[in-house]
Amino acid sequence: MGFLAFILGPLMALLYQLIPNYAVTMIVFTVLVRVAMLPLAIKQQKSTAKMSVYQPLLNEIQEKYKNNREKQSEELMKMQQELGYNPMSGCLPMLVNILVMFGIIEVVYRPAQYILGLSVDSITAACEQLGIATNNVTMMQSQLISAIQGGATCSALTAEQLAKIQDFNTTFLGMNMLGTAGFQLSPLVVFPILASATMILSYAVTNKLSGMGGQMQGSMKVMMWVMNLMFVWFCFSAPVGFCLYYTASNICQLGQSFLTYRIYSPDKFKAEYEAELAAKKAAKKAMTTVQVEEKGEVVEKKVNRYELNKMRMAQARELDAAKYADDRTTPLTPAEKEAIEAEKAAAKGRRKK
Repeated sequence: MGFLAFILGPLMALLYQLIPNYAVTMIVFTVLVRVAMLPLAIKQQKSTAKMSVYQPLLNEIQEKYKNNREKQSEELMKMQQELGYNPMSGCLPMLVNILVMFGIIEVVYRPAQYILGLSVDSITAACEQLGIATNNVTMMQSQLISAIQGGATCSALTAEQLAKIQDFNTTFLGMNMLGTAGFQLSPLVVFPILASATMILSYAVTNKLSGMGGQMQGSMKVMMWVMNLMFVWFCFSAPVGFCLYYTASNICQLGQSFLTYRIYSPDKFKAEYEAELAAKKAAKKAMTTVQVEEKGEVVEKKVNRYELNKMRMAQARELDAAKYADDRTTPLTPAEKEAIEAEKAAAKGRRKK
């Protein structure tokens, strides 16, 4: 899931050239990413507002056909076709957010590779020489950097590579951002605590301002809280550089929520979508007079848009059936194949004569 590190890593390395401090680079990079993703946040808010309009209709269908899954699926599909409801429309912004976060986690786990530009082979060789476990991917590169900055010598790295590691500024407020807080009392524990507190605050405020809180069912709310609590545990286990990113991201999310609420109020979107839905329902109920053939006679019949579409589909199928009526749809039998081959041989013989 961290494949975006191949894009985010070089960008962060470029920013580090301008701001030679790992922690400050992480904060500034997070702000820039959040600004770039603002259009997706607005799209997410629009999708949430639209969902709040369609949710009563969804609940009605699910309750009415709770004992008939097939009919329920049929009615939900009909709702999508007739009213333009798309349950996946709000998934893209959430997916992008998750992928960016995992990409940054990958960069935090491998700063020597993505920010300092060292090759994987040279990093592995240096770790093996210094006795650092290469199977611990989460801390291997952090331990390598700390060891060399602590005075360890390593012939597996060139002088230029050693200089890059020694000059890599990872301190912030007097603490090393490559360290892990763990569940113990230490100065580093302030970072996962900040990350956890801002996460809870951001989640609560964003739900309230975006209108999502009132639309989530009980099981969905529980799942979201469980996911967030998993990240709390992760913050205590990962390098505190990730905690710094997560804290900055949560604070940006808070500001973004207030901004989008003032400029793009969910209530405004909801009113627009309610009017749009009402227009679609009116169009659905609108009757059209068509001429149809019944029992050999042409009669006029009033139908709504859904019925008209069904009639058009049925007519298209009839035309296709008539057009391809003579086309064979079953495989040839062995006897038929032999007869065709014999006919081809006879025709070939007649041409020779």
